[in-house]
Amino acid sequence: MEVVIRDASEADAKVLAAIYSVYVMETTISFEEAPVPPEEMARRVAEVQAGGLPWLVAEQGGRLLGYAYATKWRARSAYRFAVESSVYLAPDASGRGVGTRLYQALLARLREAGLRTVIGGVALPNPASVALHEKLGFKPVACFERVGLKHDRWIDVAYWQLQLE
Repeated sequence: MEVVIRDASEADAKVLAAIYSVYVMETTISFEEAPVPPEEMARRVAEVQAGGLPWLVAEQGGRLLGYAYATKWRARSAYRFAVESSVYLAPDASGRGVGTRLYQALLARLREAGLRTVIGGVALPNPASVALHEKLGFKPVACFERVGLKHDRWIDVAYWQLQLE
């Protein structure tokens, strides 16, 4: 069955929150420490889209497999051509190329919007995310040591950057 990439909608919020909850509660990939309720997830989706940025979902047979979105990198106006990207997959969707397809669709939309730089932050270790970013042409640019404390452990965050020109 074909995987369809489409814009997220408010109706997706419950599933998006459930996918994200796994990362929040069971990993150090997200630095949030409490599950995000569906209402808050719907608010976040609406805010990103109202800001002119994409929030995409991958769907197969009516089931959401994951999502990808971009947010402003910084608030000051000179940063307006730079965004930060995020991709999250349902646990059973990993290793099937869904993340790659989502990210490629996100990057295409960002190019169409005239953006120039995409920054991906990765809580380490996360070899799958590092491999995905590098597969898509991102270059490592920075690593901040011990910037997050989660599950009783200090976490480093590295950043990868892709020029869209």
